[in-house]
Amino acid sequence: MAAQIQPKPQTRTPVLLNKIEASQDVVNTAVIIPKEDGVISVSEDRTIRIWLKRDSGQYWPSVYHTMPGESSPLMTYWAIPRQQEWKILSDILSVFQEFILSEDYNKMTPAQTYQAHQGRVTVVLFVLEMEWVLSTGQDKNFTWHCSESGTQLGLYRTTAWVSGLQFDVETRHAFVGDYSGQVTILKLELDSCSLVTTFKGHTGNVTALCWDPVQRVLFSGSSDHSIIMWDIGGRKGTAIELQGHNEKVQGLCYAPHSRQLISCSSDGGIVIWNMDVTRQETPEWLDSDSCQKCEQPFFWNFKQMWDSKKIGLRQHHCRKCGQAVCGKCSAKRSTIPLMGFEFEVRVCDSCHESITDEDRAPTATFHDSKHSIVYMHYEPTTGWLLTSGADKVVKLWDMTPVVS
Repeated sequence: MAAQIQPKPQTRTPVLLNKIEASQDVVNTAVIIPKEDGVISVSEDRTIRIWLKRDSGQYWPSVYHTMPGESSPLMTYWAIPRQQEWKILSDILSVFQEFILSEDYNKMTPAQTYQAHQGRVTVVLFVLEMEWVLSTGQDKNFTWHCSESGTQLGLYRTTAWVSGLQFDVETRHAFVGDYSGQVTILKLELDSCSLVTTFKGHTGNVTALCWDPVQRVLFSGSSDHSIIMWDIGGRKGTAIELQGHNEKVQGLCYAPHSRQLISCSSDGGIVIWNMDVTRQETPEWLDSDSCQKCEQPFFWNFKQMWDSKKIGLRQHHCRKCGQAVCGKCSAKRSTIPLMGFEFEVRVCDSCHESITDEDRAPTATFHDSKHSIVYMHYEPTTGWLLTSGADKVVKLWDMTPVVS
């Protein structure tokens, strides 16, 4: 009897549902409309468009609004305040405008204008529970306004342009990521603000922030290709590094029901991280004048080179133990997924021997969106992901095959 051939297990991947290709310029921000097969997009051509899926299966704009002023990139944030009425916040230069979107998604009415900054607005965030509008600009000012009256409640001066902003309603903490690579935590009161602490871990500017209020964990993405998970709720100062992108991280979102982090980068990569595992902090890199394995001097250690009559070597570091080692003692490479290294990194010989096949089991899956992503938005109620690219295309993905 012939042996049965077992089918190969299929790799689960996101399913491309639809593409929206009618934009004349890059779509900087976009959002999936919950409970409605639609999308709101904002483009560099200064247009706000509401796209609804028609019977033909294609998306066509039900609203096409052009913002006044000079051609400038727009940043937006929107939410559903009350009675299923959409509030859209869109900025142009130093002003951002509030619009109310009708229940049938066919009309957008100007409601309020906020004169918030002296330079172009970089991030706008609406906090429904507080009725606050948080904003940052190139003038390095972080402001918060009352959305009901439009009155400015407070202002805080940041050290650099802010490129990421999140808010925790329970504690009234604002998380501010900037171009210097640091993340600042501010405590907001009704009309005052105090500095809590500052995190420094990125070597490039912060490009995205994501806050999980349940686990009380903050994720920050950067142009240095890395993601850092800051365990704020644990109160132990734990910071876990995630290395899985080859280019600048462009977006982060978290699926709390499955404890999975979704990240994307400018090269089109989408990575799904399993955060329901016990991860390890990367070690501090140790300082030494000679290799901590073979004791050969490094090239700046003139005294030992002279005494031993040996040529100095270049210094490296083992990513697992952090020891300073020479190239000969760290010639091997390995993935260390529980430390966040999904790509092979330099390890010393002894650490390489200690890493098992089980230790190398990946904790992330990698997918190609096939366009250079500039923005992403995840809608947890449907499991859909939206990506907008430098190719002026918006793509909608069903993520349920990979985000369980």
